[in-house]
Amino acid sequence: MLDNPQQRPVVRLLPGRHKRLAGGHPWVYSNEIAMDAATKALPPGSLVTLQDEKGEALAVAMFNPHTLISARVLDFRASRRIDEAFLAGRLERALAIRTALFDAPFYRLVHAEADGLPGLVVDRFGDVFVCQLNTAGIDRLEGPLLAALDRVAAPETIVLRNDSSARGVEGLERGVRIVKGALSGPIPVLENGATFFADALAGQKTGWFYDQRENRAFVARLAKGRSVLDVYAFGGGFGVLALLRGASRALLVDRAEAALGAAMRAAEAGGVADRCRTLKGEAFQEMQRLAESGERFGVVVADPPAFAKSKKDLPTALRGYRKMTRLAAALVEPGGYLFAASCSHNVGEADFAEAVRRGLLDAGRQGRILRAAGAGPDHPIHPSLPESAYLKALVLSLD
Repeated sequence: MLDNPQQRPVVRLLPGRHKRLAGGHPWVYSNEIAMDAATKALPPGSLVTLQDEKGEALAVAMFNPHTLISARVLDFRASRRIDEAFLAGRLERALAIRTALFDAPFYRLVHAEADGLPGLVVDRFGDVFVCQLNTAGIDRLEGPLLAALDRVAAPETIVLRNDSSARGVEGLERGVRIVKGALSGPIPVLENGATFFADALAGQKTGWFYDQRENRAFVARLAKGRSVLDVYAFGGGFGVLALLRGASRALLVDRAEAALGAAMRAAEAGGVADRCRTLKGEAFQEMQRLAESGERFGVVVADPPAFAKSKKDLPTALRGYRKMTRLAAALVEPGGYLFAASCSHNVGEADFAEAVRRGLLDAGRQGRILRAAGAGPDHPIHPSLPESAYLKALVLSLD
């Protein structure tokens, strides 16, 4: 895609609807745009110049006339040319931040809008880079983006995990491709001094969730000498690390057999497999069954997938978090700890905290919050986009 700022299509905002954009918000919704016939006919993902009703240029953006979020800003300087050099500059900045934060090359390299590249996620596993191109705009920039990634970081392998539900909303095909190099199996992931294993081709998202790195380390410190229940365990990031930090035993629950297999591989790599047990099943059912059988644990971790995929799901999601907390709290022994999280950006911090509070009351438990946290620093927050602060996590000590 060749970009010429002087020849770009213009998308004009409706009168008075430019104020949020002028305040730094990187999204423009369809009901803020003058959707005339020419605008509606623009191909999804087109680069456009956004103007206010008076014709003043406000930004260069990626535009999709068919989605609720119609425009995603790349730069508030409309004269910027969007090309390989522009993309390489954004990648260089993102890489410099992560290099300063981490000693080893295992992190989220690009976190969409917060790194100035809307719709793009790049997770780095050493020399393997796994990318998600989740919007029509970033998808149309695939060629120069891959060239820029090669220029900046020269990865041995690049995987495009273009199988997210977001691509369906954008009208894009879904699929998984290796566009550079090769993969022979799960990728070792070095995190918190432990080795885990990510399936970049078939695992959830990119194959690993770096966002909980700091929270895993915090919970692991509390787990020394205690038993651990890790619900929604995925690849064992919480439970296996707790064992490596001195937990007496761990039970990992997940409905995906492949995830539990990866978790056990991590336990074997760390020499703690003899204290690790896995259980395939649905989280709520297994927590209820464990409680009825009299099981109690020193630490219980409940780190579920998103309960609210959209705003209309919010009431159901909050009921789900309340029930999850009730079931999990009932399994915590007196003086033990509960970790509860939500990765739904549609669920606000206050709403999640209230759902957890109600769940504790339902379980008849008292306690205190030791830590309220979000994602790690390789998942930065866009100052004008509250949705980018998607992860909420609470650590509680229960009486």
